Amino acid sequence: MPTIIMTKWPVKLDGSVRSQAMAFLQKLSADDTTPGLHVEPINNSADPRVRTGRVSQFWRAVMFRIDGNGEHHYVIHGVWPHDDAIDVARKVRLTMNPINGLPQIDEIAAPPPPPTITVPPKAEPLFVRLGRARADLVDRLGVPESVADEALAAPDEDAILTLAARHEGWLGLILVDLATTDSVDAIIERLELSRPPEPSGDQDADLLRSLRQPAAAAQFSFIDDQEELRQVIEQGDFGAWRVFLHPEQRRYVKKSYSGPFRLSGGAGTGKTVVLVHRARALALRNPSARIVLTTFTTNLAHSLRDSLAQLDPRVVQTTEPGVPGVYIAGVDALTSAVIRSAGSDIAAGVGAVLGDERANPNGRTPSARWRSVLDSSSTGLPPEIANETFLIAEYSLVVLPNRVKNEAEYLRVRRPGRGVALDRAKRAAVWTLIAAYRSQNRIDGTLDFAEAAAAAAAYLEGVDGTAHHMADHVLVDEGQDLSPAHWQLLRAIAPNGPDDLFIAEDSHQRIYGPRTVLGRYGIKIVGRSQRLTLNYRTTAQNLNYAMTILDGADFVDLEEQPESTGYRSARSGPPPHLVTTTSLTDELDSIAQHVRSWTDSGTQAGTIAVLVHDKFQCERVVNGLTERGVSARAVDRDKPPADRVLVMTMHRAKGMEFSKVVLADVGTRSSGEKARLASLDESERGDTELRGRSLVYVAATRARDELAVMQRS
Repeated sequence: MPTIIMTKWPVKLDGSVRSQAMAFLQKLSADDTTPGLHVEPINNSADPRVRTGRVSQFWRAVMFRIDGNGEHHYVIHGVWPHDDAIDVARKVRLTMNPINGLPQIDEIAAPPPPPTITVPPKAEPLFVRLGRARADLVDRLGVPESVADEALAAPDEDAILTLAARHEGWLGLILVDLATTDSVDAIIERLELSRPPEPSGDQDADLLRSLRQPAAAAQFSFIDDQEELRQVIEQGDFGAWRVFLHPEQRRYVKKSYSGPFRLSGGAGTGKTVVLVHRARALALRNPSARIVLTTFTTNLAHSLRDSLAQLDPRVVQTTEPGVPGVYIAGVDALTSAVIRSAGSDIAAGVGAVLGDERANPNGRTPSARWRSVLDSSSTGLPPEIANETFLIAEYSLVVLPNRVKNEAEYLRVRRPGRGVALDRAKRAAVWTLIAAYRSQNRIDGTLDFAEAAAAAAAYLEGVDGTAHHMADHVLVDEGQDLSPAHWQLLRAIAPNGPDDLFIAEDSHQRIYGPRTVLGRYGIKIVGRSQRLTLNYRTTAQNLNYAMTILDGADFVDLEEQPESTGYRSARSGPPPHLVTTTSLTDELDSIAQHVRSWTDSGTQAGTIAVLVHDKFQCERVVNGLTERGVSARAVDRDKPPADRVLVMTMHRAKGMEFSKVVLADVGTRSSGEKARLASLDESERGDTELRGRSLVYVAATRARDELAVMQRS
């Protein structure tokens, strides 16, 4: 049977043509001698390997046939109308770059002249300022001479991004990397470039070897079966992540580690893509492996389940942990599953954490309990301590992970990283509030989410004398949002060993809970840490705006190291629309205007999102847009519809992406929010404000193509 090798097609197809292309490629992959396919060479073509095939009466596929290993391999270049396809087929050729050994598709006919580049007086081109030499581009990286000359003349990063967009695959990636301060050696290492071996004398065999190079996977993908073929055809740009991986991403998917590994990176750098592909790789490597893939929120867990099913429907997804397959759930749902599995044995875990054994904790503590404890208690503590924010953080960061069960233990426990100093008297007063909180929970028979995770961790560790590991591999997304008890649970659910924990995190996206440090909870990274810097989702213009939101703030990662930015985008687009509004009515008018202009220009409504700060604003914006003739729907836990503009909170949008995004009411604070911040200790207030910045950064980076920001004057 022939092998299909897909490329990122240069021409976008509508739904009906995609279906026809799918049928053609399915038949081709089954038997390329089928008469109706009309697989034919082209007379006087630049490459004797080129073929065309009949997709329909009007459409033709252009492809290259490579013969090797006793079978035909078809590199699918794209689908065009009949006459255009013949013209394309005559001009293109598939070759191997003589410098880096990578495949490239060239047009023999002279391309249209590049746009005239106007260099401001006395301004040096970008690559000159960066010290890039033509010899490095051509002789070390394999950049074609004409492209190298154009790049060396480009005045700025925008011009380089425009040039990179014209050259899909490894060449575009090299150009984007060259626009940074990274050394040529670093670029070669990242893309795993190497000199090609000596020619074997069999050009087709050499080409096939070239197509399997790591960097070639950014543009060429060997398709294993017809289901994968269908997904490639149907998903288009939004589904490219399933097929075309950066060599660096592919390395983290496949590599084995001797212990916990941490992968950091900004929004849109592909951390979640790596996790989903890694889950599949682990499952295929060992079908009996018990794999847990978890994240902070239920919505993100649903998205991960869908992504794995789309990547490979054959991978078994389980409904409970502890059995072969991939179990995907939010970390609190994972906690509940562990407690269910433990049955009455969970009592020992509860006792180890709280000091009293409960064999059947029957629910979750109401979220308002800390407020009710404060309201019903008389305390001499100052307001910056006697508030929900401080008490929740103290309980989750100090009391629960250290399994403090009484006042005497609390008076002795260390409090690293806590900004508010407590003397003995204040500690005693704080413990009085904690004891009251626990007493109410005990009466109700409930545990809060952090207590449940801590008890489940203690059970898994084996406080009853036997460890209860329920997984062989644990993959964690959005690790920056997890609490200490969560980390103890995840450390305990799998035994120490190769590939036990793989953690993806970005401190710039921490929007839930206080900052944590992995080393305090039994997770030793010890040098097994890497960082992704190339953004695949957001245009450079939108990314630059998002990064300004973080300017001047200090971020620390899960290993307590300063987190840098330095992210770059492989995509270019229009600058964000920054709109100053004077009233709610003015803001709604402007939102409706932007949304309507996008839908009128052909953008599907379901790929447009309006992101707001809270659920109250969701309803207000939906009503406002409806009154202005724009069909919109508020989205919370339900699946987003495809036929309406989506309105959701910035928190709900985390982990999602949209073609166009409007951020509503940016830069304003309600009087209640101002009062709450004023009541906090300086360190707690600073951390809360930092999470507020991160929330807007997260929201801004949901946009693939265009971003509009409503700022109230």
